[in-house]
Amino acid sequence: MDDSTARFLRFIRDPDSKSARTFEGFVLLLVLYSLLIYSLETLPGLSQQLRSFLSLSESVVGSLFVLEYSLRVTCSRRPLRYIFSFYGVIDLFAVLPLVLGIGTNGTIIRTLRIFRIFRILKLSRYSKSVERFIKAVTVAREDLVIFSLASVLLVFMSSVGIYHFEHNAQPDKFPSILHCMWWSVVTLTTVGYGDAFPITVGGKLFTSLVLACGVGIVAIPAGLLASALTKVREDEQE
Repeated sequence: MDDSTARFLRFIRDPDSKSARTFEGFVLLLVLYSLLIYSLETLPGLSQQLRSFLSLSESVVGSLFVLEYSLRVTCSRRPLRYIFSFYGVIDLFAVLPLVLGIGTNGTIIRTLRIFRIFRILKLSRYSKSVERFIKAVTVAREDLVIFSLASVLLVFMSSVGIYHFEHNAQPDKFPSILHCMWWSVVTLTTVGYGDAFPITVGGKLFTSLVLACGVGIVAIPAGLLASALTKVREDEQE
């Protein structure tokens, strides 16, 4: 590793370095400014001059993100490990709108703009709380995967059950099991938009059971993450 690479690594990695804090602050401002541009572009009635300015600003900010990503890949001790890491993937998605938008038509560019929302995740690089949360998710990932699979199965079973009870009574609201999945999701998450609800006795009883299960849908992952966060804090203290 040459001296210039070593200096740059200290510049972006050393949390106690004034230059590293300056670099982090600059990237944070870029992220926030990029999100501001993304929001302003959706306003109706913008003048052509303002749209041109916002487009130019986005190109400049996007180019700086590309430069940052290239430097991190080039100066990384293990480039592939960084590219496929959590922050590496976030940084990649943050630059995709500019990189893939070059030489493409307007429709594709408009589609790619949605990837700019990933830039907000770059803020997590500079937050200890977010880093702790990511570690907690990693600790509890196996339990969360099993719970997610169980939740998908529960959504399907709920869809089958409500279809059985309500299809004949409300064929327009519950026409198929696939249509019933929307009802299952909003019911299990205890949101209940009211666009589809049971009117039969069996459907109401079944919905009561689904609502009871829905409490666990919210409580169980919260408990898993709380336990994992506690473990991460204890490890940090040790």
